[in-house]
Amino acid sequence: MDRVDVTEWLLESDPSVRWQVMRDLTDQPDDVVATERARVATEGFGASLLDLQTDDGYWNGEEYGVDGDRRSVMWTLQSLRRLGIDPDAAPVRTAIERVRSNVRFRDFEEAFPFFSGEVEACINGGVLAASAYFGVLGDGADRMIGLLLDGQLDDGGWNCEPREESDRSSFDSTLCVLEGLLAYQRAVGDATPAEVIEARHRGEEYLLERNLYRRKSTGGIVRERYENFIFPPYWVYDVLRSLDHFRDAGLVEGTEPDERIAPALDLLESHRLDDGRWAAGDPWNGRVFLALDSAPGEPSPWNTLRALRVLDWAGRA
Repeated sequence: MDRVDVTEWLLESDPSVRWQVMRDLTDQPDDVVATERARVATEGFGASLLDLQTDDGYWNGEEYGVDGDRRSVMWTLQSLRRLGIDPDAAPVRTAIERVRSNVRFRDFEEAFPFFSGEVEACINGGVLAASAYFGVLGDGADRMIGLLLDGQLDDGGWNCEPREESDRSSFDSTLCVLEGLLAYQRAVGDATPAEVIEARHRGEEYLLERNLYRRKSTGGIVRERYENFIFPPYWVYDVLRSLDHFRDAGLVEGTEPDERIAPALDLLESHRLDDGRWAAGDPWNGRVFLALDSAPGEPSPWNTLRALRVLDWAGRA
């Protein structure tokens, strides 16, 4: 299967895949892309997830969800963001207003409003990304950013464990925070405080120093699961998710790929199937409303889309 056939195969997928293929791989006109993107809120995965929200703003009655269950406000909003649903679509605005008005992190005495985040860096990174994407930054962005800046460790990254338990950064937590800070920067543009940009760059440097997956001490892979490319990724780190972030950051800032991602690109290419596609990984544990990707080992529209746009950006089309 050659590249053209792969693109045609991707265009047979859910509207959430199709519109991103049109934007990132086939350079369709903006109006054509927008028309396809609008379908995400009314058809396929996006519409199905929106329909599962209850009138009180929750999904499955959970703001985050107990471990092993991804049916919650947090992970549904993260999925909708990754699907690229139009945040201005009427059904989306209704859903976000329900969350803003009603959902609280109830495990805390203060019962923080959802879009104000809570205390863990990885959760606040995800909530900040959702707040920026869905246009509700005013509800608590300053609080979350303050906590994230204060919580950055000496090595440049973050860890959801408190400082007294760990002073080493986690790849998982660091990438969650980086995605949130970048989404914030995209949303506010030139109004982004310099210290936010500096913190993001320091966090990215933490990953770049390790080629996005290696131990700084030995050069070996930090965790084997970093080669397991999954969609949606939830809070879990993998090399493809990280590369997609660095592509996104490069597009926001107009910068070229850092040469230190080359080993990660080699790793990504090594996972390419003979027909030009990438397979779905083993999904992270937990119950879900619906599978957004193919079965493990089967050709994955999401991994293929993300891999191809990363390689295009890096000049390895």
